[in-house]
Amino acid sequence: MSKVVFKELTSSQVVLFPQNLSDRIPENHPVRLVDYVVDKLNIDPIINAYKGGGASSFHPRMMIKVLFYSYLSNIYSCRKIEKALQENIYFMWISGNCVPDFRTINYFRGRRLKGELQSLFAEVVRLLQELGYVSLDVQYIDGTKIESSANKYTFVWRGSVEKNKAKLEQKIASILKEIDQQTKQDQQETNKEQIHQPIDSSSLKSKLAELNAKLKESDETAAKQLAKLQQEHLPRLEKYEDQLETMGKRNSHSKTEPDATFMRMKEDHMMNGQLKPAYNTQISTENQFITHFTIHQTPGDTTTMIEHLKSFAQQYLKQSKKVVADSGYGSEENYEYLESAEVEAFVKYNYFHKEQKRSFKNNIFLVQNLFYNPIEDYYVCPMGQHMKNIGQGKRISENGYRSNVSYYQADNCNGCPLRGQCHKSSGNRRIEVNHRLNELKIRAKERLMSEQGLMHRSKRPIEPEAVFGQLKFNNKFNRFTLKGLTKVNIEFGLMAIAHNLRKIAVKTCLLAKLGFNSIIKGFNNYLPGYSSIDIHRNYLNYVSKKCYLTKMALFT
Repeated sequence: MSKVVFKELTSSQVVLFPQNLSDRIPENHPVRLVDYVVDKLNIDPIINAYKGGGASSFHPRMMIKVLFYSYLSNIYSCRKIEKALQENIYFMWISGNCVPDFRTINYFRGRRLKGELQSLFAEVVRLLQELGYVSLDVQYIDGTKIESSANKYTFVWRGSVEKNKAKLEQKIASILKEIDQQTKQDQQETNKEQIHQPIDSSSLKSKLAELNAKLKESDETAAKQLAKLQQEHLPRLEKYEDQLETMGKRNSHSKTEPDATFMRMKEDHMMNGQLKPAYNTQISTENQFITHFTIHQTPGDTTTMIEHLKSFAQQYLKQSKKVVADSGYGSEENYEYLESAEVEAFVKYNYFHKEQKRSFKNNIFLVQNLFYNPIEDYYVCPMGQHMKNIGQGKRISENGYRSNVSYYQADNCNGCPLRGQCHKSSGNRRIEVNHRLNELKIRAKERLMSEQGLMHRSKRPIEPEAVFGQLKFNNKFNRFTLKGLTKVNIEFGLMAIAHNLRKIAVKTCLLAKLGFNSIIKGFNNYLPGYSSIDIHRNYLNYVSKKCYLTKMALFT
């Protein structure tokens, strides 16, 4: 029988030459990519924010590397990051064996990166542009709702607050009226003040101060009523006013996270589209890289596009030449802005796909299929009756944009054999038409049906939607962990940077900085005069074929 030989255990032995962690890190590991990218970033604004003095601080570049790599590794909790710094060899290497605790990590993420993460994200995107991954000439825009960290049963609704506030104001007005009667003030003047001057907390405070001065020696009933106004009704009125001020133009907010708005979620565990406190996250993508993102408090996508595009132009000092989006963004306001910005828009509108169907085209009762005479300004109903222009109107969007609409009405629909199919109103048929929007839709349809439009329409579903699927399902990021609009921007920015770095690592087969430099040297021997960026672009096609098989093994 052969002798069994076991390898020696050196865990308790002291070695003369300590092992270098870098020798244990593969050359093609993503942690080296993070280290290389962060070293290229300009973090002077973050460094200048340190006041100095006192104990030494962890270097912000190291902290940024740790956060980038933790989000790339799907680790979002500061406590788990601290644990990884103590146990994970890759975290030990990228942190230089520094072990900041979870409070330090959380403070750096929430305070030090405040207002600076967007610029770090933009620098990463510019690096992608230099390497040829993105051009920033086209934006595929889409949005998704991500649940906030607030409890879903902490809702405050505008309708309920306004209703309770109106009841409270009536109650306060009746008490003030009764007190004024007891103090024998002019009843007519009191009634006039009740009707024409609404009650708010500031006017109520001044009124209470005035009554307290007058009723120092008054009866006990009036004193009790004043005490009730001061201790019970005034705080409630102030609470309602604060809630309405917090909402702004929104219809709801959460008690524990006032910046969050209640939105209907698709990814609901009850599968019935429950309303939950959430944020509307808008992203722009190109080749499935995130090139821009914004966080909004309104559930609809229509009102977010202009702000998103303006933010993009401000971030990169240029606007993209083309914008591609689905029908949720097709509005008169958005079309007008895109034309004024000289952006070629491939943006759908409502009924774009439906109006291509035969059933839609053959429905003679639809407004879109009625004959219109632009010279004499009238529509012709299915029975041949002229529907004349009876007036103009205005529609105001949530952003305050004013649209002009025209009203057309038939003279007499009585006895019409098609009336039951044409309309269900009790009087004559009346329609509302936005001529400017119809013109913009015609131009949008021409672009969408062109060869270039068909290409962009086929790419749009696999651009931002694939990115959201990667973030929300593969990376399990379906709920924010930080509270407040500012910190939510930081958290999603880290997710976006990690997503881009992950795609760089996969697309380039996780080439390390030194390995790529050796490739450049080899290419320069045979192709002198080529830049490293040109070599990188030409090499990508070859690398992408080789790295596909290793993709699954690299992120297990």
